[in-house]
Amino acid sequence: MKTVELKNILIHRIAEINDKSFLQAIKTILDSKSESKVLTLTPEQRNEIIASKKEVEQGLFIENDELEKEIDGWLNTK
Repeated sequence: MKTVELKNILIHRIAEINDKSFLQAIKTILDSKSESKVLTLTPEQRNEIIASKKEVEQGLFIENDELEKEIDGWLNTK
């Protein structure tokens, strides 16, 4: 069976399904295999990213190595 034939069979079979949760499961599988990953952000997420970028531009961040040293210091304090 060729790929095109298999796709057509699946399209027709899916069109016959009325179970919403099953269709959602199929969508989840298809989304995970999609070649183009489009990430949709909420307005709140976009605003948080913009705010974070501004903080980085202002130098309001800590390098990962420094943070790890700081955490190690906390963990080793008794």
